[in-house]
Amino acid sequence: MNLAEGVQIVSFGILAVMMIGAALSVVLSSSIVYSAFMLGGVFISIAGMYLLLNADFVAAAQVLIYVGAVNVLILFAIMLVNKRQDFAPFPSAGVRKVLTGVVSIGLFGLLSAMVLATPWAYSTTPVAGESSIVLIGEHFFSDFLLPFELASILLLMAMVGAIILARREYLPDQVSPSTVLTLPERPRELVSAGRETQE
Repeated sequence: MNLAEGVQIVSFGILAVMMIGAALSVVLSSSIVYSAFMLGGVFISIAGMYLLLNADFVAAAQVLIYVGAVNVLILFAIMLVNKRQDFAPFPSAGVRKVLTGVVSIGLFGLLSAMVLATPWAYSTTPVAGESSIVLIGEHFFSDFLLPFELASILLLMAMVGAIILARREYLPDQVSPSTVLTLPERPRELVSAGRETQE
């Protein structure tokens, strides 16, 4: 996507303000549902940033995976759990706020130093004939094949663990080997009534 420099600057400013505002709403909102909705706004603004960088495939994947799957999953988890609990202040809440502030300021300083020290100049001559999808596919199946496969195994393990945790309360405490492979018998009245209706 080749836009004029002024349009790129204005679009970047709008997306940056949208991203920062949505991120602050995620952190500062008192409702966890609104925080999850604002997280979707952060993901959409990041997808807009990818579009400005001519990474159309990464922007589409950002919208489909993060907004369409992860954010919806977070919303479903919040709405299904819906654990109502009275607020009980911790005795050491002041110390935690101070520690949180120190860690946040430290991370902000580290990220600011990284942003200022990074050379952001880029080549104005794009590579002709190469799409971002082709480049991502080549890197996935050559340089990053092992991390890609490890991530898929990790996601499979997380899915199996989530299924086991969700089904744990339905599993019986003690299962005898004789009752595992047997089905409960139907009452004789139902069996005889079924035969009469078939005849």
